[in-house]
Amino acid sequence: MPLDSLRAPGRGVTFFERPELDRLLRLYGRMVAAGHWRDYAIDGLKDAAVFSVFQRASESPLYRIEKRPALERRQGAWAIIGQGGMTVRRGRDLDHLLRFFERARFAVVE
Repeated sequence: MPLDSLRAPGRGVTFFERPELDRLLRLYGRMVAAGHWRDYAIDGLKDAAVFSVFQRASESPLYRIEKRPALERRQGAWAIIGQGGMTVRRGRDLDHLLRFFERARFAVVE
């Protein structure tokens, strides 16, 4: 059976645009270099695109950065979801949202 026939008719997949994905991967690279993150996953779902970051691949994600276009007019399409499933930050602009990770809260303590 061809792969295209397995998809439901009329249902698309939400995914990141190239500039958005570039911004997410640059942030990921900086956080890996700093030793905070070690793995990531990208999911394209019917109603959302999700970029998950992990400290170890065998664990649940530390953060999920979600793009939900249906929420654009109400709360903003972008959200950072923490490890417990709680929304940490929500907004309309990805660059503004990602400033959350550039704060000093990620300082290494020895």
